[in-house]
Amino acid sequence: MVVTRFAPSPTGRLHVGNIRTALHNFLFARKNGGTFILRIDDTDRERSTAEFDQAIRDDLEWMGLTADQVVRQSERFDLYERQFERLKAAGRVYACYETAEELELRRKVLLGRGLPPVYERQPADASVPEGRAPHWRFRLDHEAPITWTDLIRGSQRFDPKLLSDPVVRREDGSWLYLLPSVIDDVDLGITHVVRGEDHVSNSAAQTQMFDALGAKPPQFAHEALLVAAEGKLSKRLGSYGVEHLRAEGVEPMALLSLLARIGTSQPIEPAASVDELAAGFDFSTFGRAPAHFDPKDVETLNAKLLHHASYAEVANAILLDVSEKDFDLLRGNISRLSDLEGWLPVLDGDIEPPELSHDERLLVKEAAGISERLDWSAEPWRALTEELKRTSGKKGRELFHPLRLALTGRESGPEMAGLVARMGRDRAVRRLEDAAKR
Repeated sequence: MVVTRFAPSPTGRLHVGNIRTALHNFLFARKNGGTFILRIDDTDRERSTAEFDQAIRDDLEWMGLTADQVVRQSERFDLYERQFERLKAAGRVYACYETAEELELRRKVLLGRGLPPVYERQPADASVPEGRAPHWRFRLDHEAPITWTDLIRGSQRFDPKLLSDPVVRREDGSWLYLLPSVIDDVDLGITHVVRGEDHVSNSAAQTQMFDALGAKPPQFAHEALLVAAEGKLSKRLGSYGVEHLRAEGVEPMALLSLLARIGTSQPIEPAASVDELAAGFDFSTFGRAPAHFDPKDVETLNAKLLHHASYAEVANAILLDVSEKDFDLLRGNISRLSDLEGWLPVLDGDIEPPELSHDERLLVKEAAGISERLDWSAEPWRALTEELKRTSGKKGRELFHPLRLALTGRESGPEMAGLVARMGRDRAVRRLEDAAKR
């Protein structure tokens, strides 16, 4: 059975980049009837917080990316310790004593000689500096190349001699990312690791860690990184996440519809549910070029979703007193639910009379007189405009534009027939009279 995992650190809120990673892991598991695991990587005790842990789970829940299982690395230290001792006994992890300054100096020397800045293992009989605690590295096997077939990048090949033995544990005993992640993947039965292409060299080293633990490596899918439309992923996009979306009234499916298809050969279209996205999810459609993200595309998809949404689908998200009839009237002219608030005064409140030309004021004054004697139980807008055409000789924009401005205060919007019927005779006549006087 397919088992995927999303492994954020609870040191901040989710942003668009890691939301995309979570989504792809979720969709692949959902499509294959598998399991999606949320692994909270909270080994950094100083920066990890319970508040961010909860926020990550809340954000995923809001987007409909509910995990089948939640685990925390902070609760699994005993497992890491046992496997670490196992690897140490097998000679696959070893103690190192260089300081960061010494390593940086050696790196510069190697670069100056035109050599790759790869960590140089110390002789087995090298002296141990007095009073210095060790950090620990995983010993890569240099005998054979590291290879795998990536679900996105295809055939991958690394020469282990050109890779530094990765540090897996610090001097204070705390863990770095690589080894605990592998131990978890083995223990949780992870079958597919889906993440950004910046982890490709990590996967090369981790492939040998799986082998050292007697486990088969999972299948890897390294996707092209997300970048801003204008270039490198900016700090602004780094903060573009669920907190921002909810504050702006953007529907989760607008973002998910974009992130599911961006960087693929599939068309980007608004989807009604994550199940719909899962049905079409396919790694073979992913490209190698960076995926360009533009928040404007989210806005466009959000508007399309709302234009076709039923009242029942959005009622719980509308924070205003908006009836189903009013939503149906307005939904074609909103790009987010929060836009409804700006239209409520048009329906039920007061608006600022617009500035009109002399001829336009004469037209709306005549419209006010006609509106007072109309039968409002029928089609008042049609009756009003047909009579004005006959009496004024005006038509098209010359007729309709000043009426829309006077009645709504806006240059554009929903069909006037529905708006005029909704605002009623008294409000319509008053607005026309006010506009004629200005």
